Amino acid sequence: MENNIKMSLLRHIEHIVELSEKSKLSEKFYEKAGEHIDAVCKVLNVNTIQTVFFSHLVDRSNDGNTSMSEIAEKIKIRTVRLIQYQDEIDELEKRRLVRCYRSGNSKSYYVPTEVLDALRKGEDVKSAERTNLSIEVFFDTLNQLLSQLCDKEMTQESFAEEINHLLNENEHLTFVKKVNNQFCTHDLHLLLRFCNIYVEDLDDSIYFGQLDDYFESRVFRGIKRELSNKANTLMAEGWVECVNDNGFESRETFKLTDKAKEELLGELNLQPPKVNLKKDILEHDKLVVKQMFYNPKEQKQVKQLTDLLSEDHFVNVQNRLKDKGMRTGFACLFWGAPGTGKTETVYQIARQTGRNIFMVDISETKSMWFGESEKRIKEVFEKYKSFVKSEKKTPILLFNEADAVIGKRKDVTTGSVAQTENAIQNIILQEMENLDGIMIATTNLTQNLDKAFERRFLYKIEFEKPNAEAKQHIWQSIIPTLQDNDAAELSRTFDFSGGQIENIARKSTVDSIILGEEPNLNTLVFHCNNEQLAGNRKPIGFNVKT
Repeated sequence: MENNIKMSLLRHIEHIVELSEKSKLSEKFYEKAGEHIDAVCKVLNVNTIQTVFFSHLVDRSNDGNTSMSEIAEKIKIRTVRLIQYQDEIDELEKRRLVRCYRSGNSKSYYVPTEVLDALRKGEDVKSAERTNLSIEVFFDTLNQLLSQLCDKEMTQESFAEEINHLLNENEHLTFVKKVNNQFCTHDLHLLLRFCNIYVEDLDDSIYFGQLDDYFESRVFRGIKRELSNKANTLMAEGWVECVNDNGFESRETFKLTDKAKEELLGELNLQPPKVNLKKDILEHDKLVVKQMFYNPKEQKQVKQLTDLLSEDHFVNVQNRLKDKGMRTGFACLFWGAPGTGKTETVYQIARQTGRNIFMVDISETKSMWFGESEKRIKEVFEKYKSFVKSEKKTPILLFNEADAVIGKRKDVTTGSVAQTENAIQNIILQEMENLDGIMIATTNLTQNLDKAFERRFLYKIEFEKPNAEAKQHIWQSIIPTLQDNDAAELSRTFDFSGGQIENIARKSTVDSIILGEEPNLNTLVFHCNNEQLAGNRKPIGFNVKT
């Protein structure tokens, strides 16, 4: 029976709306609507005029935001009378029965979903409980309040009031004990914004563009000036610091310090995003054994790197570097023409040293949305750091075909794309500076390599096209039936990379399957001629039978 009475509240609201239309809120209206107004007043604990405006906002809840002047037009009251009721409307907002959207000097209102749901279900309409919250619910509530502030659904004054209430009612939390009553209002709200971004996105770097919607223009200009000059209280207290950009402190990008993450957010026990092993990881024991043939210089360099990455040597070298205060990460660059074995060498090194490979898909790090690409490249390194912690042996971070992200800086005056690509490079440079692992990048175009990247690659190995001896070994390893003299002649005649030789062998294998006969010299020469582009063909020393 009680539930039926509560369910009738929407009917009371419906009658109030119908009776108030064109009523000018006359005494006659109050007489006719008195029963319905009293019912709503009793349940919501609001007064008569608040009930009328609330009822009209409920009635227009499907129309988006509604201005008070629209309701005044429906009721047929003058603007001067509406002004007299502004305090009543503000009280509805304070009670969280309605929300206000502000744009310049204009205001419009709507009834939040949770209030409409309560009316529909016949439940008590009351403010969300914000006392004795868990740390997780506390930050969920903070995120909601910040979203409402950003969307102009709440004034700065209302936001400050809500934050004070949220903090004062949750003093049992370590976070609240650390920040409550410690800062001025602007610094407190700035710190809350930093913490919110880190908790929601695990992103501790903030650009000025992520802050201006949360502060009045005058206040934001002051905050921007303080952060740029390292004069902000949060920086002095060790909670916020500049981001390292290419070895220099950025004056436009800032982040929470490790101290802040540990002391303020430690009770959240935040975990970095889990690595998707199926998608991103090549496991070393599933890599196919493949014999590689190099020129003498490459052979020596590849062997040295493989020996270094053997576990005993690697751990010992890292410890020695750490003792000397040097960086412990190893960044390597494999460069050279396509098909010279750069990527396959990474696979074989990983297989021989027992290290899994974290693959980076360059195309997935690039987004058409401004700011999204930077976020994705940060996520790559966060995932790798998480993967390093979960592995017994430090895995290899592989940027395959990395030309697109380690090339020369663009002129920022050419547009937002250049700015985004430069921002991505800055992030990669910073992460390489702090690398505690193994990174290998492969590229075909070193003439476009930015100098800042060149300095950060400790090992650089050039993969040249194989010499005649190496090519002969490649021919005979891929096609074991090939005679020594034929393999030697093919090597001298065709200036192919290992990848091109493998292409020819694959085509010959397909022929043998279709025709039922082993590849012979004639078919090999035929495929060799087709492999070369017309402008690159050289006379060959074979008399091919047709």
